[in-house]
Amino acid sequence: VTSVILPNALAGLAGGLAGGSPSIPSVLVTVLSVPPMTPITNALPDIPRSYTAICEWAACMVYIAVLYRRVPLRRSIIVSAAGLASLVAVQYFDGSMPIWFWIIGMLLAFACMYATILLGAGTGKREGLYITARAFVLAELVASLHWQIVTFIGVRDGFADYDWRAIALLVVTYALCFGLAWMVERGNFSQATPTLPTASAAIATMAIMIVTFAMSNLSFVSTNTPFSGSVGQEIFYIRTLVDFCGFAILYAQQEQARRIEANTELASINAQLESQHQEYLQSKENIESLGRLAHDLKHQLAALRAEVDPKHAAAGFEQLEQSVQRYSAQQHTGNPVLDVILTTKERTCADRGITFTAVADGSLLSGMSSMDIASLFGNALDNAIEATSKLPKREQRLIKLALYEQNRFIVIRVENYYDSRLKKDAEGNLRTTKRDDQHRHGFGVKSIRHIAQQYGGEVTIRTEDHWFVLTALIPRKTGLMAM
Repeated sequence: VTSVILPNALAGLAGGLAGGSPSIPSVLVTVLSVPPMTPITNALPDIPRSYTAICEWAACMVYIAVLYRRVPLRRSIIVSAAGLASLVAVQYFDGSMPIWFWIIGMLLAFACMYATILLGAGTGKREGLYITARAFVLAELVASLHWQIVTFIGVRDGFADYDWRAIALLVVTYALCFGLAWMVERGNFSQATPTLPTASAAIATMAIMIVTFAMSNLSFVSTNTPFSGSVGQEIFYIRTLVDFCGFAILYAQQEQARRIEANTELASINAQLESQHQEYLQSKENIESLGRLAHDLKHQLAALRAEVDPKHAAAGFEQLEQSVQRYSAQQHTGNPVLDVILTTKERTCADRGITFTAVADGSLLSGMSSMDIASLFGNALDNAIEATSKLPKREQRLIKLALYEQNRFIVIRVENYYDSRLKKDAEGNLRTTKRDDQHRHGFGVKSIRHIAQQYGGEVTIRTEDHWFVLTALIPRKTGLMAM
């Protein structure tokens, strides 16, 4: 702020004096002047363009490694090699342009990273944008941290940017940082299912990336802000700290999204378990009613046969008795809950022309809750019935169930014949073929796996000679204690 005396125009002042008029007083004017930008003290050299390109490429590789890859490995390798070459070319091209081209150069680098992740992992467009934003912040963080360490050591030891010690430090720093990032992020992303961010999540991620990038590079634009530094090492310290905060925020965002998705899936599985249990209770009541009805009808038929002698009447009664016998037949495995499930599914199979065979020692399930028994066997048999019902030939509609003990393990095996290609992911979770249940695909197998894991067991799925085999192994020595 400066104060100056601003006199009136000389001609007017002279005219006033000649006419004897009182002189016009001078006016004190306050002028605001913008101070010049404070130069950066002990400015550090710029990060070499090749270092930046390698860092951006390595960040892309971290996320391609932790994502669910939907393209062949060979394609990923080719795209990754092309991505590295493209990033190096963009960085050197940006370095040859005027300073005003810097933002455009960063956008080009971001576009190369986006293309590398999109094509190298086969992501969707929104998913690719979401992941690229995270990779960009990670690259900024590692590049800043590495160069801060290099300049700190280099100023004292005097080695050049491409000295062997500088390259060794680059390899060590990048390996540690990106290795740690891979360990942190692999738990945040599934390698069996795509990452499907919402539009709001993708927009929020992009906003976080832009703010992080702007704040971390603010000192290079202007040192005259409350958030800028004016000393070389100080500027890189601010940049590294801001980039780290941005990466931490993005990590927390994905962690929260993953937990919400897991809770939603668990709630859906629990709802399905409850539905299976209610179905079991209803089936039990129906079976008991049918059993009583069949018992009464048998006595009535016996009385009628004793009174009616004609052969055609006897044949009709015999046919009626066979029909009743179908509904009076029940499974007896030693577990009342399993009896209800198997009896119900056996009748469903009979209605659909499916041959169902069950050999089960129900006493092995004495410690398992009725809800878990109903859900485990109900889901397994429902999947088998659904697949087998579509077979055109009746002799191919076969389902086998076995429940037995082997080597201190309870073995539950459900087999069914099939003649089409199965749809399942890397975890063995089947994708449903029901058009009206796409949003809950694979929850049947997931529910079975979830129940088995509650008792310390595992579920495996294999196919052999058109036979689909689902096997659950539950250790018997731990006891069947519901979690």
